[in-house]
This record gives sequence, structure tokens and C-alpha cells, in this order.
Amino acid sequence: MYDDILVPTDGSDSIEAVLEHTVDIATRRDATVHVLYVIDDQAFLTLDDEMKDEVLAEMQAEGERALDAVASETDAAGLETTTALRRGRPAEEIVEYAATTDVDVITMGTQGDDYTENILGSTSQKVVTQSSVPVLTVNVSE
Repeated sequence: MYDDILVPTDGSDSIEAVLEHTVDIATRRDATVHVLYVIDDQAFLTLDDEMKDEVLAEMQAEGERALDAVASETDAAGLETTTALRRGRPAEEIVEYAATTDVDVITMGTQGDDYTENILGSTSQKVVTQSSVPVLTVNVSE
């Protein structure tokens, strides 16, 4: 049922809580873990043109570090892992990646005690409502 699992990361420490679930599911199912980092294009809207290349390079380096950190953990668990770095709107890129790579489930974090209130408008909420595959959200605020 779950041969391919997508776990988007933003590079924060909260990914640890999501990885517990991701690794558990992937280990039980002998699944491949896809790790995705999306550089948010909206970060460039207010930048001067001469600053964009420098900021993009920094964000790409941050993304590579985040991907490597997650891949290190999934590799250590003996899981097949693939990584991808994309640029765009995070929710759209996550949904598109899941669709084009035939991912079976997405695992990602959300914050807060009131699920509806705290993810309204968030990346997690958009992925949940737009994804054609199941999305497991993990409360990472604790």
C-alpha cells in the first residue's frame, strides 16, 4: 500500500517528530522515502534584483543541508532514500512532486493544538486539501 513516502522538510528541528512516523511506516512497508525541500519563491518578491542570486544560493545551500540531514537519518534506518530540491510555492510543489513520482502517502508536520485554526492557510492545510494521496500530519509544536 505504501511503497513510496514523501516527507517534505523545511530544515527545522521539528522534522524529527515527523521522521519518527515516516521511518516507522517505511520500515514496516519496505518503502522508499522521498525527501523534498522547496525554496519558496515568495521570498524573492521584495528583494532587489542584485540580491536575488546571493539569496538563492544561500537558500539552495540551506536546502541541501536540510535534505542531507533527513537522508542521513533515513539511510541510517536502512531505507532507500531519494532527495529533491525544488523552487516554487511549497504546497504546490509538494502536491506536484507526489503526483509525478507516484508517491503513496505524504508525511508532514503541523503546529498547534487546534488543528483547523493553526493550519488554516498553512502549507500543511493546502497539501491536505489539494493532494490526491493520503497526508499524515504530525503535530510538531510539542
